[in-house]
Amino acid sequence: MKVFDTEMELITLVFLISQIILLLFQLLFYYQKSFDQKKGYYLTLLTLFIVYNLCGGLFPDSKIPMPIVFQNILAYGSGFALACYFPYFFYNYYNLKRLKFHVFYGVSIFLFVPFLSCIVIEYLITLNLINSVKHAMYVPAIYTIVAMYFIYREIKKTFERESREKSEMVLTYLSIMPWISMPIISYYGVEQFTEVVIINGGFVVTSALFFWRELVESREINQQFVILIDQLNNENKPSQAEQFKLKCEEFNLTCREVEVVVLMLNGLKYKDIASNLFIAERTVTKHSQNIFLKVGVSNKFDLIKTLQSI
Repeated sequence: MKVFDTEMELITLVFLISQIILLLFQLLFYYQKSFDQKKGYYLTLLTLFIVYNLCGGLFPDSKIPMPIVFQNILAYGSGFALACYFPYFFYNYYNLKRLKFHVFYGVSIFLFVPFLSCIVIEYLITLNLINSVKHAMYVPAIYTIVAMYFIYREIKKTFERESREKSEMVLTYLSIMPWISMPIISYYGVEQFTEVVIINGGFVVTSALFFWRELVESREINQQFVILIDQLNNENKPSQAEQFKLKCEEFNLTCREVEVVVLMLNGLKYKDIASNLFIAERTVTKHSQNIFLKVGVSNKFDLIKTLQSI
């Protein structure tokens, strides 16, 4: 069902409006906590989905005063932009550092180059959209399968290392599936309704996982505050405990970062902190670097002094 005398399906409009509303609310929360990098990655993903639904829903349309060739390039370009960002999102959101090659080189070579050479250059020369799209999808179709293997493997290792729920891991896998299907959808020219449901279905799962993880981390942070306040109260320092909580909130430390700071307060070294939290020592080092950056200090002494200052 088309809406407003355009090529956009009703289901596309529903997703588009929902995502715009979600973006507005998330921007408000993001500017309240500007150090939340994960929310920034999610906002970028959300913005790309909005552009993808807008361009894919409206273009091509002969009633729009723009050459059809450029409309098609924008429509497919928005899809390629989304496909290129997916690995980067999971690379940063789940801290999958072993995917660095795929994020910084694989995407450029196996996704962007086919788009530029076929969808842009070949299409502008031949004006044959069907052949240009098919030629552009051969390499990405193979690459997405290869990249997914490495992404799945690294996600599995990360979830096992952090002792997270298997159900969350399975849902994470499902949220990536539409990324694999994008070259197939483009190659066969699947109708807009089916394409929108499949691709945006992955976004719905990704969003559900994002908000669930936000809720879990918020709850864990509160629990860490309670534990820490109890510890400091036992030392007859209630004002210091409250000040520590306020400082952590001010610098927007994540749940894991609060855990690391708490163990630092107890005098543990990075190796011992890693053992207590069941994570790699290099992960503790990375968390520490993020903590120092957020708080604006360069060593543990200044960090603890700043967080406990009254």
